[in-house]
Amino acid sequence: MASQAIFIYLAIAIIALSVTVITRKNPVHSIVFMLLLFFHIAGLYLTLNAEFLAAIQVIVYAGAILVLFLFVVLMLNLKEEVIERRYIGLWPLGLLLAVALLGTVLTTLKSISTGTKGIFSPELLKSETPTKVLAEVLYTEYLFPFEIASVVLLVAIVGAIVLAKKRLKS
Repeated sequence: MASQAIFIYLAIAIIALSVTVITRKNPVHSIVFMLLLFFHIAGLYLTLNAEFLAAIQVIVYAGAILVLFLFVVLMLNLKEEVIERRYIGLWPLGLLLAVALLGTVLTTLKSISTGTKGIFSPELLKSETPTKVLAEVLYTEYLFPFEIASVVLLVAIVGAIVLAKKRLKS
């Protein structure tokens, strides 16, 4: 009962913090809320007995990537970007894309069917180290989605560079 209450708290906090991250006008405030979000996600992993993922969540995301975000935000001249407001007029296009993306996600979720249970039972997970089981599953059964995730991250990095690129004044 207590673990279920903790899980519900973490799920609600993650949703609230996600909305808070994207609604803050000051990017530094967004990063601080993102830090809280990452710690709550790590707590969610702990409730699922995934200690390794919780540690990786804190070390990689909260420790490394968030510090990188903070450096990039502080290096950019954001006051000029906020005043310029060059993307404000594109909100109908953004709303249309968001609705299309939501429709695609909902359509995809309807088509997902749960398969048979895997070979990794809780007893097997307790007998093996969680890291070994995670690596075995990740590099055997889910190798293709793992590679797709790396391509998506590469596209995100290229997109961030394009957005951060300043126009030359001629």
